[in-house]
Amino acid sequence: MSSPAHVPVLLDRVVALVAPALAEPGSVLVDATLGLGGHSEAVLTRCPQAHVVGVDRDVHALDLARKRLEPFAERITLVHAVYDEIPEVLAEHGIGPVQGILFDLGVSSMQLDVRERGFAYAEDAPLDMRMNDTTGMTAAEVLNTYPAEDLARILRTYGEEKFSRQIARAVVREREAEPFSSSARLVELLYDVIPAPARRTGGHPAKRTFQALRIEVNDELGVLRRAIPAALDSIDVGGRVVVMSYHSLEDRMTKQVFAERTRSTAPVDLPVVPEAHQPELKLITRGSEKATAAEIAENPRAASVRLRAVERIRRAA
Repeated sequence: MSSPAHVPVLLDRVVALVAPALAEPGSVLVDATLGLGGHSEAVLTRCPQAHVVGVDRDVHALDLARKRLEPFAERITLVHAVYDEIPEVLAEHGIGPVQGILFDLGVSSMQLDVRERGFAYAEDAPLDMRMNDTTGMTAAEVLNTYPAEDLARILRTYGEEKFSRQIARAVVREREAEPFSSSARLVELLYDVIPAPARRTGGHPAKRTFQALRIEVNDELGVLRRAIPAALDSIDVGGRVVVMSYHSLEDRMTKQVFAERTRSTAPVDLPVVPEAHQPELKLITRGSEKATAAEIAENPRAASVRLRAVERIRRAA
């Protein structure tokens, strides 16, 4: 298996956002998308009082992160789970409300860089795309079994692909001759279906289709829809939740949940807002933050990141 590279996105900014909540002994950060452990390593280094609970659905990532974080073995707990299972993970380990939760969403460096995982469209590989490759349906199975209307819906909704219907019809036609198994054949089909003028703008013509398939295979938006409210309910007063999104669907969902939970529930014409109607959380970022031009030049994967963060300011009623 090829070796992955790893450059954590917005590393200093993430540490700066969570550090104030991790100053006390026994404070806990949940790294809900551990990956190769770059953000956790920085937090453990710069926040010496903190303990990290590192969660990932990818067993290969956990193995690599365990080696990387070995110097901090006494201050880290690694868990094989999906990030919408945070309440269950905390309960299982006897951990109460935590001081920080970090989500670095999307596909990890390791998953992109290891050819055999099938996430990247730049080289031929099996069409897998499972973040947990021990269970579940692969991208090839989605392509070979879904009806055309479902394929078109996935491409349109998750990939914002303008040519979703044309691509879906072509996939159904081609799979009758031979089922899809490799990324190169899918990329070739996309080049044939997407008109030349459209291929010249918006990045690689396979980017949107591969994103859509990955989101479907891993139920990424369903998991996120459950995970963010669960995370907000799992932090203590002064605790912070930081979410890094890499496409508009993730960021929109994060923005909506944060807006709802940082808004007063009192009627707008009340002169004084009763305590019970005060928001439990406050925004600590103005809108979404982006990577600097310098960071994007060093790490092109940072180009699409959008970061949002909130802090709990009072306990739930």
